[in-house]
Amino acid sequence: MHLKEKIKHGVYFIAEMSANHAGSLDTALKIVKAAKDSGADCLKLQTYTADTLTLNCNKDYFKVRGGLWDGTTLYELYKEASMPWEWQPIIKQKCEELGLDFLSTPFDNSAVDFLEDLGVEFYKIASYELTDITLIEYVASKGKPIVMSCGMGTVDEITEALAACEKHNNKDIILLKCCSEYPANFEDMNLAVIPDMIERFDCPVGFSDHSMGHLADVVAVTLGACVIEKHFCLSRAIKNPDSEFSMEPAEFKAMVEAVNNAYQIKGTKTYKRTNLEEREAKRRRSIFAAKDIAAGEVLSVDNMKIIRPGDGACPKFWSALLGKKARHAIEFGEPVLIEDVF
Repeated sequence: MHLKEKIKHGVYFIAEMSANHAGSLDTALKIVKAAKDSGADCLKLQTYTADTLTLNCNKDYFKVRGGLWDGTTLYELYKEASMPWEWQPIIKQKCEELGLDFLSTPFDNSAVDFLEDLGVEFYKIASYELTDITLIEYVASKGKPIVMSCGMGTVDEITEALAACEKHNNKDIILLKCCSEYPANFEDMNLAVIPDMIERFDCPVGFSDHSMGHLADVVAVTLGACVIEKHFCLSRAIKNPDSEFSMEPAEFKAMVEAVNNAYQIKGTKTYKRTNLEEREAKRRRSIFAAKDIAAGEVLSVDNMKIIRPGDGACPKFWSALLGKKARHAIEFGEPVLIEDVF
């Protein structure tokens, strides 16, 4: 697993396949290869069936109102979007061959058991399951790192989810800021909360992004996000429940480049000069002889000047030098130094 090492000195990128396999194992395997080629560190799946998520019921409680999936029942939606579990070992093997981390989101205990048998190294908790303390405790009991999305989560709900992990002595958690809209609107994202999450919950924080483009991801990284999760597809022309808000390979690759650049630009909290700035500092202003100055001559505004470059005394010593006498002759165009006067 590359996660822990990567976030020490950079950003970790998760390509979320979700429903973008569109019912085809061949498409799923092509997504794995495309994710690797596009700069992803990890390929993420979801492990559920329609029956482990909801009831096959047509009552209004179970009908989707508004958004991309308006008019469908939850059972219909999840049945279309789910991936056959027998595909997942094949996909995991492909990830391992390509050097990608493999991650999946379990939605009930049977999915956790399946993923344990598969030999996963870490887990993902979805935003909608943030309040499923029973599931979180069961995942935490496996003693493996957990990436936990916090979409819709209040401070109390996030605190309770973390407490459920700590109950099983599992403090190896990365939280993901998330706006649970599909696609997410910029004005609703509130990424300014990322630094607060880092301080408040005392753990690494990333960003699970459902917006279009990669502007939000760049902003998130400048605010401290160490993980970026983005839905990933071969093409939005391959229609499925997640295609409309998923990134195509070229877009994901552009995001990785932009985010990595943003990470470099953000840098660290330091006022230390860079090596190149040390060189440039020599071009600052300093005090030079504006005329030939004889030994014993008094330094004045007539024979000294504050100019570039920076080889002479710093301008802050100007007043201290005025009225002093030169220890030795200083030629026109030579720097005036503190040790040159008495």
